[in-house]
Amino acid sequence: MALIDNAVYVDGRRTPDPADLRTAQEAARERDGMAWLGLYRPSAEEIRALAAEFALHPLAVEDALKGHQRAKLERYGDTLFVVLRPARYRDDEERVEFGELHVFVGPDFVATIRHAEAPDLGRVRRRLEQAPHLLARGPEAVLYAILDEVVDQYAPVVAGLEQDIDEIEDQLFDGATSVSRRIYDLAREVIGFQRATQPLVAMLQALLRGSEKYRVDEELQRSLRDVLDHALRVADRTGAFRAILENALTVDATLAAQRQNDEMRRMTEAGLAQNEEVKRISAWAAILFAPTLVGTVYGMNFEQMPELSWAYGYPLALALMVGLGFALWGLFRRRRWL
Repeated sequence: MALIDNAVYVDGRRTPDPADLRTAQEAARERDGMAWLGLYRPSAEEIRALAAEFALHPLAVEDALKGHQRAKLERYGDTLFVVLRPARYRDDEERVEFGELHVFVGPDFVATIRHAEAPDLGRVRRRLEQAPHLLARGPEAVLYAILDEVVDQYAPVVAGLEQDIDEIEDQLFDGATSVSRRIYDLAREVIGFQRATQPLVAMLQALLRGSEKYRVDEELQRSLRDVLDHALRVADRTGAFRAILENALTVDATLAAQRQNDEMRRMTEAGLAQNEEVKRISAWAAILFAPTLVGTVYGMNFEQMPELSWAYGYPLALALMVGLGFALWGLFRRRRWL
C-alpha cells in the first residue's frame, strides 16, 4: 500500500485514524485538527486521488507525477509545495545516494510523497507525537520537522565525503594511478550533493520572510533559523569540498606531467649515454679499420707489389697502418668520441 500512515491530530494529539484517504480531510475539518498523510512511491492514480481530495494545484501535481525535480519551494494559493532531495552516504560503495521527497502543506493538512528510503519520516512523526506542544502548532511544525530531519541527515554525508577527500589527498602524493578517476567520481558526487543542498538556503530564507505574512509561530521561526544555520554550514562545506577537489585535479595533472617529464628526462639521458657508447664503438671500429684495410691490400696475391722489389716496402706498410691508427685516435679524441 502506498499510504503508509494516515492520521488526524487535534491539539497536537493523535485521534482515531480515518478509514481511508477520502475521509482524512473530512475528519480533520470535523475535529478541527490537522491531517497528516504519508505516501511511499504512490502510483499516478493515487497521486491524482490525493490531489482531488485536497484540491492540489495541477502544476504541483504534474511535478509530483513526473518526479526527478530539483529542490524547490513553491506556493499555490494557501498550499505550499516543497521538493526536497534527501541524501545518505553508502559506506559499502563509498557514494552518495539521493532520494526525492514531495511535501504538500495546506491550512489543515500535510501530505508527504516519498520516493526513496531516506528520510525516515516515521521517526519524524514519532518525535512530533512525543512533543504535542510542537505538533499543536499545525502543518508548519510538521514542515519544520521534516526540513530539520533532511538537513540533519546531510551531516553523515558531509563526514563521508570528507573522509574520502582525506584518502584522496593521501593517494595523490603516493603516486596511485587510479586517483584521477576517484577524484573525478567524487567531484561528481559533490556536485550532485551541492545541487541538493544549495537550494535549501533560499527555501528556508523564503519561509522566514513569509512567516510574518502567514503568521507563523515565533518558536517555529526560531527553529527554522536554526535549520537555516545548519543548511548554510552544509552548503559552505560542500562548496569547500568542490574547491578542494578541483585543486586536487590540478595537482594530479601537475604531478602526472612532472612524472612524464621525469620519464622523458630519464629516456633522454639513457639515449645520450647510448649515443656515447655508439661513438666509442664507431671510433674504435674506424681505428681498427685503417690497418685492416692496408693489411688486406698488401695481403693480396699480386706479382706487382711494392714490398716485393723494395727493401723498405714492408716496414713502410706497417708504419702506415700504425700512423693511420694514431691519426684517427687523435682525431676522435679531439672530437671527444674517445
